[in-house]
Amino acid sequence: MPPWLDYGGRLSPLKLLVFLSLFVPGSWTALALATGNLGAEPFKEAIHQLGLWAFRFLLVALAVTPARQTLHWPQLLLVRRMLGVAAFAYVCVHLLLYTADEAFDLAKVASEIVLRFYLTIGFAALLGLAALAATSTDGMIRRLGARRWQRLHRLVYPIAALALVHYFIQSKLEVYEPTVMAGLFLWLMGYRLVAARRRDRRVPLRAVALLGLAAAALTAIGETVYLRLKTGVDPLRVLGVNLSLATGIRPGMVVLAAGAAATLLMALRRHRGIRAGTGGGQGPRPRSRHAS
Repeated sequence: MPPWLDYGGRLSPLKLLVFLSLFVPGSWTALALATGNLGAEPFKEAIHQLGLWAFRFLLVALAVTPARQTLHWPQLLLVRRMLGVAAFAYVCVHLLLYTADEAFDLAKVASEIVLRFYLTIGFAALLGLAALAATSTDGMIRRLGARRWQRLHRLVYPIAALALVHYFIQSKLEVYEPTVMAGLFLWLMGYRLVAARRRDRRVPLRAVALLGLAAAALTAIGETVYLRLKTGVDPLRVLGVNLSLATGIRPGMVVLAAGAAATLLMALRRHRGIRAGTGGGQGPRPRSRHAS
């Protein structure tokens, strides 16, 4: 079935829009590479950009469940599998370009993956995504059974953690975006932990607000510790910067803003009268098709 159709075989504008959007970053990178607009080391820049987009898509896929519950938009489940498969496709091209940059010397590529820690964990994340992509079809869901399939696809959480570590190490001192991503990942994992402790799986508004504060604080602390270990900069100085706009918007501020936005959206939806008696205002749930 074409990816832009819903489970009833009808055209889904949401799925079509997301499907077309997934090609935009790769197409832009390919065009920039072909026209020589990727700097002095175009292949390396293309490798980094595609790897970055792979992780972004993975993070967006993980955000579908909280967004569906916060916005009471059950149709978001229709695009979760598509996002996960796109993340896998991008990371495959990421590896392919890396291999091309090494003149397709597979022995050298293999030795680099074995000897370089950040490449080892990046390759482990790729293998994990391959397993999830291969089992994301309807047929594999039926073959494995819902419970076993769900247990398998929960591996997306450690896979995302591995990808994040890979991203941090290869970024070296340019860790602004990896730090933001780490803070958002913490928020997403915190949301799931809170939901798992509740029978109705609904996260209270108060918990969403506290999660935003906690994730922002941990992001600022994490940035401080990382820069201390890498550069020896005074931790108090870094924390002080996080409390002002003297050096621009820091990662902790971005995470705080994202958490505040989630809290505000949930509050607005509840203010409009969405009640738990209708399943938290979510309506009927489409069948799950990718890791939550």
